Amino acid sequence: MHFEIYQDVNLQWRWTLFASNGYKVANAGEGYLNKQDCHHGINLVQRAFNAPIREKMNTLASLMAFNLKPR
Repeated sequence: MHFEIYQDVNLQWRWTLFASNGYKVANAGEGYLNKQDCHHGINLVQRAFNAPIREKMNTLASLMAFNLKPR
């Protein structure tokens, strides 16, 4: 696996994490004004590899709220 950093069309720094097979695994959810901040975001992801996995269960209330839209 490896990270690639680049500047987007708005000249903000972003990162993408690639698997060994070349597929994208994750990317920055936001652009960073400073390259150093982009590297900090990568460091946060690298440290999270040992983070526990939590499964979010859908509740009836959350499913109903999803379908409620003003007309």
